[in-house]
Amino acid sequence: MAGITDTVYRKICMQLGAGATVAEMLTSDISMWKSAKSSERLIRPSDPEPRIVQIAGTAPNMMAMAAQVCVDKGAQIIDINMGCPAKKVCKKMAGSALLENENVVAKILEAVVNAIDVPVTLKMRTGVSPQKRNAVRIARLAESIGIQALAIHGRTRQCLYRGEAEFETIKNVKNVVDIPVIANGNINSPEIAKKILAFTEANAIMIGRAAQGNPWIFNQVNYLIKNNKKLPTPSLEEIENVMQTHLDGLYVHYGSEKGVRVARKHIAWYLKKFTSYAMFKNVLLQTDNAMQQQKLLKEFFKYSQADNRELAA
Repeated sequence: MAGITDTVYRKICMQLGAGATVAEMLTSDISMWKSAKSSERLIRPSDPEPRIVQIAGTAPNMMAMAAQVCVDKGAQIIDINMGCPAKKVCKKMAGSALLENENVVAKILEAVVNAIDVPVTLKMRTGVSPQKRNAVRIARLAESIGIQALAIHGRTRQCLYRGEAEFETIKNVKNVVDIPVIANGNINSPEIAKKILAFTEANAIMIGRAAQGNPWIFNQVNYLIKNNKKLPTPSLEEIENVMQTHLDGLYVHYGSEKGVRVARKHIAWYLKKFTSYAMFKNVLLQTDNAMQQQKLLKEFFKYSQADNRELAA
């Protein structure tokens, strides 16, 4: 979710029911944090609490140092990434590629846990491949070292994001550790969230791609679990207000010029289910002017309200 869950969107998700959010993944090579892209991803004291920072790397000493710097900058929890299947991450033997070498996993976890005084959590997958699922062993190892919680995506590194996630492994992990376990993967509706919680008996669920353009999913999940009935879908007015707040935040965070470009993908995610989006798509996604982008968005919602069209199925 790097490049998506910036501080602007994390605040919106927290306001709409997320229990916690995780900052965009950072490399453990702190010399690279001086770049414009990395500096935009660094934690800020104004970020919503708990302030969780995720780091990725292969060298235990560099991971430990990166964790220390993040804590100095205000991180309240450090999350170690051993779940990312991206080629550019795995070719450096970071992310989910680490799951193949449990000795290296242990050294990294020990180095980070011993380097800082805040909780350390681990994001992982079920293994390297369907034939090499080792999540249960790594979960036990992590708990013995002092990891405070596990978030597990129900696919292996080899599976990337293809097919359906499997949750049997997550259930098995939950049965052998005492620390909190968070289930992740293909959780794209309140109904599925409730089903996965019941099946795995996990302590929580993690939502990623399903929140793109749909930050209301967190309140919807909470409401279904607590009340056993669905929360009404957000009104056009509510969607417009959240989008306007989101875009305003992006212009401030990135600057007007870059903010407009970053906003385009979010606009596409928010509006893709509207039948009237096709009429506005080209102009909304091509303008380079913040005021024009906001004006076009208002025109879209004015048209949608007058046309009284519902969301496409």
